[in-house]
Amino acid sequence: MVIDFRIGAPIPPDLRARQVHQTLYGQAYGRISSGQQAEIPADGKGLLELMDRHGITHAVIPVEDNETTLGSRTGPEALAAFCAADPERLIGFCGADPYKGMKAVRELEHAVRDLGVRGLNIGQFWQELTPDDRRYYPLYAKCVELGVPVILHAAMNLSLEVPIEYSHPRYIDRVATDFPELTIIATHGGWPWVLEMVAVAWRRPNVYIDTAAQRPKYLGMESSGWAPFVHFGNTLLQDRILFASRWPLLPFGQTIAEIKELPLKPEVQEKWLWRNAATLLGLRI
Repeated sequence: MVIDFRIGAPIPPDLRARQVHQTLYGQAYGRISSGQQAEIPADGKGLLELMDRHGITHAVIPVEDNETTLGSRTGPEALAAFCAADPERLIGFCGADPYKGMKAVRELEHAVRDLGVRGLNIGQFWQELTPDDRRYYPLYAKCVELGVPVILHAAMNLSLEVPIEYSHPRYIDRVATDFPELTIIATHGGWPWVLEMVAVAWRRPNVYIDTAAQRPKYLGMESSGWAPFVHFGNTLLQDRILFASRWPLLPFGQTIAEIKELPLKPEVQEKWLWRNAATLLGLRI
């Protein structure tokens, strides 16, 4: 059994970007993701069939609202329509644009209460803010009220136009301090600040870490900087690591196989692959 905590679904955006950052994403993932293009499905039903082929029972599908900074938005209605193919297995996390103030808060409440969205996703570097910026705080408070988690970006970004600093784990520590009832998923594992990311999760029981867009084989290489992640993920943090592929940037099958090759205790491998996610999401499996 596998629960993938972050995949990219083929949901057409409501708005197209006015401008596109210069990035290194194509250089980093282009060769790998190009091999997935032929199998990208057109809709939720097709995605479920693809998941079934790889033994993935559930998938978290985060979208973003970066309308103010990038002119790009995928709204909760489009997300909910995609996940309607099987709302139990396709778990949508909507985006939010903090520059919209209370409008963004009301949209989040509508998405969760009326559309069945299960969480909030924020890629704060695209919005050129740190996670502890006061403009996010009404959104965090609404997440606590609604009982839903938030995903925050926590790793090096590959945009050449915004500072790397926006995603440092120290800012997630501040959010977790101010909102101890808020469940936070630090996405992408925290590299190159792995020790700091581990320290934040160690002292903040409301912080989880996912492995999205990271080749698991590198997690097992000491010289890669990931050694503390595997060590503490196998011990103190074993209940708060979440497998995530970030397909189609990385392939389902290869990513799952590489997780299984890491030196994890059998019961810990099970926690990483599905049990921790099932607990966090309240799934009955």
